[in-house]
Amino acid sequence: MNYMEESLKLHYEWKGKIETKTRVGAKSKDSLSLAYTPGVAAACLEINKDISKSFDLTRRWNTVAVITDGTAVLGLGDIGPEAGMPVMEGKCLLFKEYGDVDAVPICIKSKDTDEIVRTIQLISGSFGGINLEDIAAPRCFEIEEKLKEICDIPIFHDDQHGTAVVVTAGVINALKVVGKKIENVKTVISGAGAAGCAIGKLLTKIGAGNILICDRKGIICDGDDLTPAKQMIADFTNKNRERGSLADALVDADIFIGVSAPGIVTKEMVKSMADGAIVLAMANPVPEIMPQDALEAGAAVVGTGRSDFPNQINNVIAFPGIFRGAFDVRAKDINEEMQIAAAYAIASLADNGNLSSEYIIPTPFDDRIAPCVAAAVSKAAIESKVAQKLL
Repeated sequence: MNYMEESLKLHYEWKGKIETKTRVGAKSKDSLSLAYTPGVAAACLEINKDISKSFDLTRRWNTVAVITDGTAVLGLGDIGPEAGMPVMEGKCLLFKEYGDVDAVPICIKSKDTDEIVRTIQLISGSFGGINLEDIAAPRCFEIEEKLKEICDIPIFHDDQHGTAVVVTAGVINALKVVGKKIENVKTVISGAGAAGCAIGKLLTKIGAGNILICDRKGIICDGDDLTPAKQMIADFTNKNRERGSLADALVDADIFIGVSAPGIVTKEMVKSMADGAIVLAMANPVPEIMPQDALEAGAAVVGTGRSDFPNQINNVIAFPGIFRGAFDVRAKDINEEMQIAAAYAIASLADNGNLSSEYIIPTPFDDRIAPCVAAAVSKAAIESKVAQKLL
């Protein structure tokens, strides 16, 4: 099937992938008076006395805003907020389909960080959480950081944290397949944007000690002339201050994680890696190296972002369950403890005696994922004291 052609045809037919449906009736005098005026005033006055009641008396408790500025849409780049709408609708579809979370797409026509932050803050009272999507780095870091300071609901940038959770789950299981421990391995990440930085941070949190992150110029190293975003990366990576190209970084590396550009890794580069190498090449639609090439070059475990190869690293495995778990305990944040819990929960679903080089992570269609992730995330939220109610 030509997915591009068929998808475009269907989008013309669908005229949107989501819609609003009512949960109560309003076609009789009594039902109208209860759902709307005059009866609705009682709920309004309750919320006026205690804003937290908005989570009990409205659908806010289960609703997330999926927000973009259209500057980093899929692999298409800065195509504008309106052009990003089909992706945002798709994201909302996935929230509902996999986590039973209601989601609303919001596309902001601005590239000004403070204007975007202010816009989101002003509408945040309508939602239980905010999912930032397809916003270019480094602006995405600034927006998330500022929103976390001023909002009392979870702020989650899926391109960063959702990707990091699924990659971490894959790494946990891939290391079991090749018989290595995370504290002993060398990890190379290609791509110093939102995803690469978040992956590096989360792997560091679970014990990875030797991580190199590369951008177009090569290995990011403290002491070089770096932007603030790159300096942030240098602060927690490359403790040995290695310099050089991506090819230099991959010599004797145990893990390669690609969130960058197609075709930038050669067979020779994979051959230079350590025995039992793990290659997660996730550039889409064309990975940094094609799976067959990586395997022929000696990689032991290979994953991509594509559904037509084994070991698909797909964010849909993570974000619906993460938000479901956060909403179930009315968490104020989706913190690192919750993200790590999600990663281990995902990994556990594949690690049931079936682990192999072609099965390190469950498929997106595994019905166990969202409930398992939600339970782990809720528990971590309670234990890390960001939950506002108990299960």
